[in-house]
Parts: sequence; C-alpha cells; structure tokens
Amino acid sequence: MTDRITLPGVGDDDNRTLNGLLDQLGKKKTRNELRSAYYDMRHAVRLVGSVIPPQYWQLGIVLGWSGKAVDILARRCNLDGFVWPGNDLNSVGFAEVWDDNNLDAEVSQGTISSLIHATSFVVNTTGGDGEPEALIHFRSALDATGEWNGRTRRLDNLLSINARDDEGKPTALALYLDGRTVVAEKDSSGWSTTVQEHPWGVPAEPLPYKPRLGRPFGSSRISRAVMSYQDMAARSAIRLEAHSDIYAIPDLWMLGADASIFKNADGTQQSAWKVVMGRIKGIPDDEDAQNPRADVKHIPASDPEPHLKALKQQAQFFSGETSIPLTSLGVSDMSNPTSAESYLASREDLIAEAEGATDDWAPYLRRAVVRALAMKNEIPVDDIPASWSTIQPRWRPPMYLSRAAQADAGMKQLSAVPWLADTEVGLELLGLDPQQIVRAQADRRRAQAQQRTTMLAAAAQAARQGSPVSAAGGIGGVAG
Repeated sequence: MTDRITLPGVGDDDNRTLNGLLDQLGKKKTRNELRSAYYDMRHAVRLVGSVIPPQYWQLGIVLGWSGKAVDILARRCNLDGFVWPGNDLNSVGFAEVWDDNNLDAEVSQGTISSLIHATSFVVNTTGGDGEPEALIHFRSALDATGEWNGRTRRLDNLLSINARDDEGKPTALALYLDGRTVVAEKDSSGWSTTVQEHPWGVPAEPLPYKPRLGRPFGSSRISRAVMSYQDMAARSAIRLEAHSDIYAIPDLWMLGADASIFKNADGTQQSAWKVVMGRIKGIPDDEDAQNPRADVKHIPASDPEPHLKALKQQAQFFSGETSIPLTSLGVSDMSNPTSAESYLASREDLIAEAEGATDDWAPYLRRAVVRALAMKNEIPVDDIPASWSTIQPRWRPPMYLSRAAQADAGMKQLSAVPWLADTEVGLELLGLDPQQIVRAQADRRRAQAQQRTTMLAAAAQAARQGSPVSAAGGIGGVAG
C-alpha cells in the first residue's frame, strides 16, 4: 500500500484519483522493476541444488538475452518522420516540433520502454520561458500510469512522478486531467500545488506493446517465459563455468599410498593447484606395507558437451519465444544465411513483430504530434482542422535491404509508373533517405534556377543585339 498524499488546494475527487493512481503504480512496481533488472542484466539467478559449489553462483554470471529480445526488435522500429499528403507539414511548425523535442531519438527511447514494461506514455506540455512552445516527453511505466477509457479509447487521466527522495517516495508529480494539470512539489514544509487549465483535454497517450481486449496497456516483451528461459540458460552457463574448473581435470585414485607425496620438503601440504598441475609424480615403494607398490587408477575428465547441448536447447526455446534468430544469441555454430530469400525467411517472424509493434504505436504518436502542433499554433483541441487527421507517422521498413536491391526494386516500380520519378515518393522508392531527398530536391531547384538565369541572360543579350527569341526559349533566326 502506497502512502497517501493529500494535495492542498485540490478537491477530494482529484485527491482520490491521485491516490488511486499511486496505488496502481505501486502494484505494478515489483514486476516492472524485475523486468528492468532483466533488461539491465542486474538480475542474479537463484541457487538451485547443491552440486555446484556456492562460490560459482556468486561470480555474477549473467546473460543479456532479455535485453537482446528488446533491442533487436526496437532497432527494426525506426520512426523516420511524419507525412501530410497534399500539404506542407512545415507550414504548421512541424520542423520546429521535431527538432525542439529531438523526436527521432526520444521516440526510440519511448518505444524501448514500451517493450520492457508493456507500455510507456507520451505527454504534451506547453513550454515556459526560454523553452519551445510545444514540448513532448516520454515517461516510463515505472514513473507513470493512467486510467484507460474503453469507450473513448483515450486516457481519462495520467499521473507522472517527476522526482523521488532517497526512499523512493514522490517529491514532485504532475496529474493530467481533462482540461487541467495539477503540478505538485514537496519540500520541508509539505506539498505545494499549482493548477493549470488548458484547452487540450488529457494531454497524454499510452504507447502499448501488443495490447488486447482486457489488457489495453499491452504485454511486456520480457514475458514470464522469456525470464524463465534466461534463468535456465544462466544456470547452464554457471554449471559450465564450474565444470571448467572442477570436472575438466582427470581424477587419479591411488591405492596403497599415503598423503606424504603431496607435501613439501618442510612437511607442509602442497597447494591444490600444484598437485593438479604437477606433471611428474613419484610414489615410493613401502616394503613394510601390505601392498608395497601403490596402484594408480585413472578416470578421464568429464565432457562439457552436455552443458553445451542444454544451453543450445534453452537458446532454441528463447528463440522460439522471441522470434530472434538462433545465431543472434551466440550459441549456434550455424552459418548465417547467404541468400536474400533465406535471410528473410530466418527473420520473417521478427519482421512481422516489428510491423505489428509500429502499427500499435502509430495512432498514439499521431495524436501526440497533432496535439503538439495545436499547442504551437494555439489551437484548442476542439478546433483542430479536419485536414490534420491525415497526418501520419512514417516508419522505416523493418526489412533490411541492400541499397542495390532497394534501388533495383524502385526502378522496376518507376518503370511501371514513370511519373513517380518526379515525386518525393519516387526518390524514396529508389532508397534515398530523407536528408538525401531534401538535398537532391534543393540541388534540382538550384540547377533549374541557374538554368533560368542563363536563359534570361541569353534572351537579354539577344534583345540587345536585335535578334528575336524563339518561343522555346532559345535564340531564333530572323523571321521571314
């Protein structure tokens, strides 16, 4: 149960909403922190059994498979920008919103947090003195939560914890309500509150990964199965490490000898590594013993192959759960696919997963950007132009193609529809990135302007010399 907070100057309903969201955040805290620990490789597997000496479990051996499951998918979900068919986005200030909020990098951070915790949140605020007019921030599910309205398919509210003390208790927060934002800070004298009214509804959106009926905030990429398989593999890696020290050395059994052969000249016991590493050993005969000559039995070292097989099998379980190719987990001796068809086949599930993830995030990112543009242009949410509904995010294709293959495919499409070659879409089909497209169009405009300047200069020269200019723009002959 989270400690209750009562904010001054705020009604009972808002305080009940605040504490309800704090309880909701507290209930998810343990699982969210556990998944963060798996992603950050800070989770230690539990000791199971007593065969392996405890010190090997204390070596801190970890696997980064859970982080790989998140990152390898996130790297295929890249936002290249937004498009507004038939209109100029920059005419309503999109370039400033994109640059001021560093959206190309911030969106990536928000989607990574979404994959780890099932959802993250994107929040719109207006800037203060010396800040951009419209701000977009992303919040992790560790510090933000809200209530989802299934009828409006929007958030009814959102709580964002902006600062905590050494004990993890909130010292600064923002409660986003419909048309109001409650900002509160705590110091030695208690909580102070500021209420800001605005015309932009609840200025927040979720970014859920794999939402479904009954779970509008989605599911984590680091599922229980993923955590279980990683723990199994980590235990196998620990056993393999212990095997290298303990079981890889052959056993020697000496019958009829005493421990004196393992002592130094001064009678002290030799260290274990000297006994193991000694290559020439002598056992003297004892004529007074029942067995004068010692008998040595050799037992070969055990093979580590069972541990490696177990690790590979667990990697296959993990690969099947996350759609990650087995070769990406570092335990497969198979070569990478050489043909384009085999490469795509090996990553078909991962490509489909990336397409599904961007489809889930797209409508909420669109709302956030449209709301930011409304804030920048001081347009209330109810007065946003209907034409803005066609603003959409543009995602980079999750399927990696070489530049040659992409250009070849683009040329085939342009051959079927030649007029596309003169459009921005045509340049995209040829594989040019947004910066290259902007530079190419600027160079083209510059060349056209230079050409027009040359033609005008030629026309002026011809006029001074009394030569008429042809309708095509060149210098014509004297009319008959």
